[in-house]
Amino acid sequence: MFKKGIFVLAALMCAVSAFAGNDKNSIQMKGSDTMVNLCQSWAEKYMEKDPQAFIAVTGGGSGTGLSSLISGTCDIAASSRNIKDKEIALAKQKGINPYEIKVALDGLAVVVNPQNPVSKLTLDQLAGIFTGKISNWKEVGGKDQKIVILSREVNSGTHVYFKEHVLRKNNPEGREEFAPQALLLSSSQAIADEVAGNPSAIGYYGMGYISDKQKAIAVAGKEGAEYVSPTIDNVLSGKYPISRPLFFYTNGEPQGLVKKFIDYDLSKEGQDIVIKTDFVPVKK
Repeated sequence: MFKKGIFVLAALMCAVSAFAGNDKNSIQMKGSDTMVNLCQSWAEKYMEKDPQAFIAVTGGGSGTGLSSLISGTCDIAASSRNIKDKEIALAKQKGINPYEIKVALDGLAVVVNPQNPVSKLTLDQLAGIFTGKISNWKEVGGKDQKIVILSREVNSGTHVYFKEHVLRKNNPEGREEFAPQALLLSSSQAIADEVAGNPSAIGYYGMGYISDKQKAIAVAGKEGAEYVSPTIDNVLSGKYPISRPLFFYTNGEPQGLVKKFIDYDLSKEGQDIVIKTDFVPVKK
């Protein structure tokens, strides 16, 4: 399994080149922690092909990446959610025109400790757990243990997606929130580590973070429906109910090195990297 973590490609860069567009041979990319290892792999392979190019990749969350794009301090924002209307409005005020490119797909895995006997849940049960209505594992066929809820922090696109599509069941008028006792963690890796060491914990993250130290739950869209595991084939087919696109955002249509890099990411070689890092290509 591909090792997870947030990578910074360079330890030190000239302060002048920290602003997008100041160096035509460099790209600053910021954003989604879910996507950071995928972006790192793309960057490394691209720089092997073009040694003159320099691509720096940092995480921090989708909101952080989009804020950096809006402030002009990155060339590409990696985001695991769509840009919000208020972000578009703020960008336009600052002369930034966010341009969206879908670069991969992802299934959000719900994970528990391998010692937990629970292996399948419905979306309703998940909503009950993460809102705090279901507080003990015995209520869903597990042991008599209090459920420890783990979530990404609010700036995370993964957090936003899970809230809108699981807690609120795609209802734009929904007001459901994560339970007050939910532990908000700063990265997908932090959730993976906590689940690995806590038999009572449940969390979620992009399926590229699954390892044998966690157990992915099979999810059914409703009671009586098929329970489906988070796999590439199930995401591509649409069978897995917690799936999402992954995006790059640029200021206007990509130009120059940024365009060449994104074209590479969308090529067959680039999409093969998507598969190797346990995500799903935009087309098979």
